[in-house]
This record gives sequence, structure tokens and C-alpha cells, in this order.
Amino acid sequence: MSNGIAWIGAHSTTDKAAAQPGMLGGISLTCARDLDADEFLIALGTDPDELAARTLYKDLAVPVGRPGKPSPRVNPVMYGTCGDWVYVLEDWGMATWATGYRTVESMRPAPDEEIVCVTMNSWSPPQRLIHAPGDGRTWQAEFGESTGADSALDTALHAAGAVFPSIGEVGEAAVVAYYEEHGPRLPVAVFTAVGNYCGLSIDQEAVQAGDLPAVLIPMV
Repeated sequence: MSNGIAWIGAHSTTDKAAAQPGMLGGISLTCARDLDADEFLIALGTDPDELAARTLYKDLAVPVGRPGKPSPRVNPVMYGTCGDWVYVLEDWGMATWATGYRTVESMRPAPDEEIVCVTMNSWSPPQRLIHAPGDGRTWQAEFGESTGADSALDTALHAAGAVFPSIGEVGEAAVVAYYEEHGPRLPVAVFTAVGNYCGLSIDQEAVQAGDLPAVLIPMV
């Protein structure tokens, strides 16, 4: 893959630039396999008419708060498709699906729907990987762990070096030392694993330029 998605992890701690037309730093990713892109975005709360407009991210008008009125509780997101997957990119600190899949009926994965989510959890650490493999269950792991499902995604995490030693394996002191030395590469490893598992490639230049379609999604 020429672009892959490892670059998202590489910029996980990059500050969000106010003047930037697109996204780069602190991006969360949600992707769903074999789901219609419009249906998935509507399930996340997108307005169908807004979705039909196919507005590019760089041209999307985001409502701003007005004196004496509540601030609009929406976030702009970018989306696209790659192979069998539809993906959603967000840089407000979290992934909407991760915040709502337990409580919002439309976001709950059906038994035949596979969803992979990498949420940066800027407001509620730690960073997490969530996997709904399509069997009615949902698995999750903090960065540095496998999901425990012994799945193909877990195999990809191990292969990418995204699973670090545990206290039970090597002891607390060794784990702390390992995280201090290798922790900075964790986001790259996680996004590499997810990209390899999903066969996902997202053009960094297009995302930075805001050249992908976008919609507003309400905060959950």
C-alpha cells in the first residue's frame, strides 16, 4: 500500500492547526466492512440531506456558537471507502462510534456487521482499539494490548509490534521500562496493524487538504 494508515499514528500527537483546511494530528478512525457508506453515516447521526450534498471537508460550513444560545454540539468528520470498508475520520479527540455504540441503538453493531475503531480518547485516556467482529460481541484493548479474542486482528497487532509485554509476563519494572523506551511508536504500530488487517489505505495529502467528503455528526 502506497499510503496505508500508519501516518495517522505517526501524527497522533501533532497539534491541530487552526488554519489547516483538513486533518492531520490526533485523528480517530472508525471503519465498517460491507456496509453502505450513507447508511453507516446516518447511523452515526448524520443528516441525510447534508450527506446528499457531498460537500468536501474544506468547504463544510461548521456552525458556531452565538451569544445567549447553546453552542452547536456537532463535529465535522471526513469519510471515504477503501475496498470493502467505509471509514470515518475525526480529529476532535474521540471517535463518535466509540462514545455511542453501547447506548445509541443505531450505532450498535448487528451480528453480521464488522466494525474496527481506533479512538484517541484525548478527553478520557487511554487510547483504545475496539473491534466488533460481526458475531454480536465487542472486544476492546488499550494501546499496547491485544483484544484477547485470538482473532486475525490480534495476529496483525502482534505482527506489527503493537502488543507490548504484560506485568504478568515480565514484571512491573520491566513493563515500565519497555513502555518508556517503545511507547512513542505504539500509535504507529496500532494503525499499521489495523491498516494491514483491513487492507486500508487513506491518502494523507487528500486528508490534509480536506479533499474528502465531509458531514457533521452530533456529539453523543
